Amino acid sequence: MKKGLLILAAVAGITFTSCKENAADKVKEENQKEVAERDAKATGTPVMQFESDSHDFGTINEGDIVEHTFKFTNTGDAPLVISNAKASCGCTVPQWTKTPVAPGEAGEIKVKFNSSGRPNNQSKSIRISANTASGQETLRIRTFVTPKNGGAAQQTAGNAAAGHEGHNH
Repeated sequence: MKKGLLILAAVAGITFTSCKENAADKVKEENQKEVAERDAKATGTPVMQFESDSHDFGTINEGDIVEHTFKFTNTGDAPLVISNAKASCGCTVPQWTKTPVAPGEAGEIKVKFNSSGRPNNQSKSIRISANTASGQETLRIRTFVTPKNGGAAQQTAGNAAAGHEGHNH
């Protein structure tokens, strides 16, 4: 029994001492340079630089559908990928560049706002999910919607139930 424990201890000791070798010492010097260059390229960051991150449509009439195209340039050093664009309200629909945007190249996000049932001041945000440093960018649109009746906004039963009383989302 003691002999078995002694053999087991010897095998464990040999195993652990052979693991003390440092694997980094075995990497060839010329490979270290290649790996460093590869890692530097892989760690680049795309930057989404918009010409403007907000747009004011001014005064429009209830029922109008208006759109604006937000233009951006990838000023970073890695391809920019937009994974999603989501508006704060169903009345606002974003469409975006679906292919990767190379460094120095441009892309766009088109935002369409439907003012039906949305009288008075409106302010909407569009959240862009992308592989930027922050992971998220925000665009904003605003407008004043003149009610159909030309006077004060009237709340319809449908708008009240949906929580759309002409306030901002």
